[in-house]
Order: sequence, then structure tokens, then C-alpha cells
Amino acid sequence: MNNLKEIFRVILAVCMIVAGVTHFTSADQYVRIVPPQLPYPVEIVYLSGFYEILGGIGLLVPPVSQAAAWGLLVLFIAVYPSNINMAVNLIKIDHIPNSPWLHVIRLPFQAVLIAWAWLYTKPSDPEKQASIIPKSLIPKELQELK
Repeated sequence: MNNLKEIFRVILAVCMIVAGVTHFTSADQYVRIVPPQLPYPVEIVYLSGFYEILGGIGLLVPPVSQAAAWGLLVLFIAVYPSNINMAVNLIKIDHIPNSPWLHVIRLPFQAVLIAWAWLYTKPSDPEKQASIIPKSLIPKELQELK
């Protein structure tokens, strides 16, 4: 189970990094779904993209992985109004089918993302945790932060 958990950690991390990058390469797509009540939609898109990248990287840095997971969990909640806005107003995003049925599926999927991030808010086995930093380079003091 632990190996599977770590495989899914890497998948979530890579997905978050890729999604975060797209907030910069295709910002206009995300700006469309920001609720009109919110000010500075472009800045919100860039900020959420930055935090997605940061959270994705953080999941793979053991001393900060739990904090990164909490950050992603909060981010998934924070962007939910944009998903609702997209669904309610059937806002078309390039390369994504604009079907009401897709929105019906997509909205509850946010709960899956929240639960997925929550899984990594708990301490992991430092010996088995996926890491982009070689374990030998992580000081003992930081390994004990878990």
C-alpha cells in the first residue's frame, strides 16, 4: 500500500506542476472561469498557478511535504468557485468538451482532489516517501519534523 501511496504522490505532484504551468501558458483560459465578483482575475490565475507548482514540488520534498499537502487541499477548496462558475455558466475552455454532463462529473471530482491531498497531510515513512531530494542530503533535524 505504501508504494502505491507514493506512486500516487508523484502523480499528484506532476499533475499539479503541469496544471500550474498551464496557468502561465494559457492564463486566458483560466481567467474566463474566475467568478466575475472576484477582483484581479489575471492575478488570481497566476497566483493559483504559482501555488499549484509550489505545492506539486513541495509534495516531493519530505521536510515540507505535509505543509504542501495542506496548501494544495486549501487551494482545491479556494478554486472551487471557479469550477462552479464554469459549470453554471457553461464556460467553454479550449480542448475541454463543454458538456453539462462533464460538469456534473467534474464538480464532485474536486472532492476527490481534496481527499487525495489530505492523504499526504499525514506523516509518511521517511524511508519510503517519494522525494526529489536524495535522502542523504536531508539533515536529520529536518527528517524529524514529521
